[in-house]
Amino acid sequence: MRAALAWKDIYDLAFKPDGSQLIVAAGKRVLVFDAVDGTIHQPLKGHKDTVYCVAYAKDGLWSPEQKSVNKHKVNSKITCCGWTNDGQYLALGMMNGVISIRNKNGEEKVKIERPGGSSSPIWSIAWNPSKDEHNDILAVADWGQKLSFYQLSGKQIGKDRTLNYDPCCVSYFSKGEYIVMGGSDKQASLYTKDGVRLGSIEEQNSWVWTCGVKPDCNFVVLGCQDGTITCYQLIFSTVHGLYKDRYAYRDNMTDVIVQHLITEQKVRIRCRELVKKIAIYRNRLAIQLPEKIFIYELYSDDSTDMHYRIKEKIGRKFECNLLVVCSQHIILCQEKRLQCLSFTSVREKEWVMESLIRYIKVIGGPPAREGLLVGLKNGAILKIFVDNPFPITLLKLSTSVRCLDMSSSRNKLAVVDEHNTLLVYDINNKELLFQEPNANSVAWNTQCEDMLCFSGNGYLNIKASNFPVHQQKMQGFVVGYNGSKIFCLHVYSMCAVEVPQSAPMYQYLEKKMFKEAYQIACLGVTDSDWRDLATEALEGLDFDTAKKAFIRIRDLRYLELINSIEERKKRGESDNELFLADVCANQGKFHEAANLYKRSNQESRALSMYTDLRMFEFAKEYVGGTDPKSSRDLMTKQADWAKSSKEPRAAAEMYLTAGEHLKAIEIIGENGWADMLIDIARKLDKAEREPLAKCAYYFKKLKHHGYASETYSKMGDLQALVQLHVETRHWDEAFSMVEKHPQFKNNVYVPYAQWLAENDRFEEAQNAFHKAGLQNEAVKVLEQLTHNAVVENRFNDAGYYYWMLSMQCLDIARAQCSEMLNKFDRFQHLAELYHVYRSIQRYTDEPFSSHMPETLFNICRFLLNNLTKEIPPGISKVNTLYALAKQSRKLGAYKLARYSYEKLQDLHIPSRFQDSVEVGSLTIRSKPFHDSEGMMCYRCSTNNPLLNNQGSVCINCRQPFIYSASSYEVLPLVQFYLEEGISDEEAVALIDLEVPRSDQRDTQWDNVDSGEEDPFTAKMTFEQGGSEFVPVKVSRSVLRSMSRRDVLIKRWPRPLKWEYFRSLLPDVSITMCPTCFKMFHSEDYELLVLQHNCCPYCRRPIDEPN
Repeated sequence: MRAALAWKDIYDLAFKPDGSQLIVAAGKRVLVFDAVDGTIHQPLKGHKDTVYCVAYAKDGLWSPEQKSVNKHKVNSKITCCGWTNDGQYLALGMMNGVISIRNKNGEEKVKIERPGGSSSPIWSIAWNPSKDEHNDILAVADWGQKLSFYQLSGKQIGKDRTLNYDPCCVSYFSKGEYIVMGGSDKQASLYTKDGVRLGSIEEQNSWVWTCGVKPDCNFVVLGCQDGTITCYQLIFSTVHGLYKDRYAYRDNMTDVIVQHLITEQKVRIRCRELVKKIAIYRNRLAIQLPEKIFIYELYSDDSTDMHYRIKEKIGRKFECNLLVVCSQHIILCQEKRLQCLSFTSVREKEWVMESLIRYIKVIGGPPAREGLLVGLKNGAILKIFVDNPFPITLLKLSTSVRCLDMSSSRNKLAVVDEHNTLLVYDINNKELLFQEPNANSVAWNTQCEDMLCFSGNGYLNIKASNFPVHQQKMQGFVVGYNGSKIFCLHVYSMCAVEVPQSAPMYQYLEKKMFKEAYQIACLGVTDSDWRDLATEALEGLDFDTAKKAFIRIRDLRYLELINSIEERKKRGESDNELFLADVCANQGKFHEAANLYKRSNQESRALSMYTDLRMFEFAKEYVGGTDPKSSRDLMTKQADWAKSSKEPRAAAEMYLTAGEHLKAIEIIGENGWADMLIDIARKLDKAEREPLAKCAYYFKKLKHHGYASETYSKMGDLQALVQLHVETRHWDEAFSMVEKHPQFKNNVYVPYAQWLAENDRFEEAQNAFHKAGLQNEAVKVLEQLTHNAVVENRFNDAGYYYWMLSMQCLDIARAQCSEMLNKFDRFQHLAELYHVYRSIQRYTDEPFSSHMPETLFNICRFLLNNLTKEIPPGISKVNTLYALAKQSRKLGAYKLARYSYEKLQDLHIPSRFQDSVEVGSLTIRSKPFHDSEGMMCYRCSTNNPLLNNQGSVCINCRQPFIYSASSYEVLPLVQFYLEEGISDEEAVALIDLEVPRSDQRDTQWDNVDSGEEDPFTAKMTFEQGGSEFVPVKVSRSVLRSMSRRDVLIKRWPRPLKWEYFRSLLPDVSITMCPTCFKMFHSEDYELLVLQHNCCPYCRRPIDEPN
């Protein structure tokens, strides 16, 4: 820091905010000077006493239009004043030790009283102009020899700083980083903004009464008691140190910042004293203060660690030009002298040079044995080891040394002389290797022996080996070169410049020096540079370098190529031309690769390359017309390419030309070209079954079933043809095939039945299962149908399905007699129950009924007589009893009606019937307790009750009643049985004989055989008293006497026996359905058949043959 005298010419002074004017308090006047040449603009009058202080508001002095100045009285003499940065507040310093802060209207806002009172008058104040501070800070200097700092609110910042003189003026320097202060010590001193004294600006002949700083400049103006005004320019030198990627520099004069140039980390070390010198080396940091030296070390050996701690303190004052630190020593340089001191301040060695020391640098070495590189003004370059008292002369130049650096291997030395010439020497033989002009600093690359950089004339120069220099623009000085980063010092800031090493790498590549180029690339080049290096090395057959370069850019394709070549070399291959051909093929140099393959007798590889690249014209030229197999293979590959390139028709034609029928058919079929496909199928021989089958598959897929059928017929594949008809639901063609080829019956009927079932044609499906011989499936379908009908209250359908189930069981019973016959009986019984319950359900659930009361009455009695054991699902006993009660009352069967109402009381009655049942139960008691008539047995003429707990049999002879399947009246029929030894055929033949009868009807056929009693007349003439049923058995003579018109026969299929019934009232016409064998009054049957066009029970159409 040095002071320069600018110009001379009292009590207080201040610069205008723009720096153009200087106002000076001189006696009772205020003088306005031009700040450039010192001329007086105008004197300001109006003060009647001495003016002690002047200050500019930030927005200027008072307005010229304003004729007078506003005045405010205060209770003490004002010694100094100052406006805040925004011009809103004015601080006044007074003789009584009070600081008064007022607004623009003169109103006092804050009052600060100093501890000394009137014995410590406030002589100077200044507001910090820095915009980085969060609060306005006021510096206060009083004649109690104290310097203090306050916020605008009046709160003191820190403690008072003691001065050894009476301060007369205080002013912030530059932008608030420093304070300039003068007073009774006859000198102006520089302080930090926190009040730490840094040093003296210049000594004067009298007290320094005032000082002012020119805005935004480094000029300081001092006004002294003897009337002199002096201007000084303050220049701050850079104090810093660098070692590899760590840079330490002085900040705010009292702090040291250590910056990691790679990671951009920073750490601040606060010394609170003027930092004079800084040195850094490895994990050591030395800081020289005015009276001591601090030695710091890193906490750890981590290269990125930024935590420093104090290792040693040397409590002595040293005067030196340069400071160097080693692992266990510090080196002090003073003019020609070098002193080596331990960290305990013991001087161990001293070297005295023959000339002034211009440059010194630590070049490394073991701890306590480090080497120093020293350059002298007379051109001598020395190497000094801290443990050796004798310097070693490396070179002697003719001019002074400005900068030095040694390569990492210690074999080369770079020197910049005072003529800005860079000289590079071989240290071993002292030979000048090369020289370059326009250099002001130089640095070797710490990671590459043959690379250095130097700066000068605004350019950065990079030189590798003996290649030409590569230049780029850069401001500043080069101070370090590590890998791809160059450390540059520009004015006060250090920065790390990332420099791609492309230029030197390409210089090595031009000389085919691949390994050296790879070392340069490792320092930092772009991906394209790495690719160029890898490609050049690969073409130069340096596979090791190429592999490492391709790994850096993650190019797997070339890495696989290199690995395959290395494997082939391990197996003994050594044809470099073949390896180069593979490289050219991968690089796209196909014709060059083909020529190399040909020279290596590897024509097949060239052909494969052309075909893989779809260069078929080149491949045809290469092959020629000599080899048909190769031509065919080439055509196949061309077709493959056409297929993959979305040209399917061309691919199919090429496959056909090459004889690849399957591939052609696949393409044609996938694209749906049925015309081409049928042409191929018709041209193919029937022995070519696989292509034909493929054609048929695509015909089916394209819904061309006729073509598919033609193809299967050509192949003779009957089973596939049947399957085609089944899949396409062409059942007529399928049934036609089955007629000709019965072995495919199951292949047709089973899927046909499943299709019918899926389309809700269950009855037909059941029939189809039956035809296919799948009896279990047929039964399952019927059972499911029956269950659904019951659940859905379709009792008429339920009865029909149960009848069909019974007939199905009868059909199966030929193989499983006992079990299936039991099911047959059960299903026949359930079929009749559901059939009759349908009428009751319609009566109870629907508002109208088509049945006569007598019919409903008979149906209810029939149902109740048959519900003696268990009630099937869906059948309601409540509904049956309710219907019976209603119909009994209508027909005069009051006893039965009362019985029905009583039974209903024991059951859960739906709410819709509740009122009707209760009313009926009451009103029926007003009726006589008897029924109008009973039910007569046609065998024994016994009058039976209307309801019988024993079932539908006579209470006397136990003969089962035969009911009409429509009106459910008892028919005048008696079942009889054949005696042993009489077959069904013989019985029918005997009945058909029909012996002529006499005219007297009353004799009838009683005495046809005088020796044999007629069982019918025997049963009708007296009551049978036994409890067991005795069937009516007839002999041959009785059969012969019967009339065919009076006998009804149920011709059940085997294993059931036929059943015979004799009509006792021949005048009553009875008709029996030939399918279900249900009996009807003939008139009823005919009416029902006309209504439904079928049997009302089994639904047999009237035109269906028996």
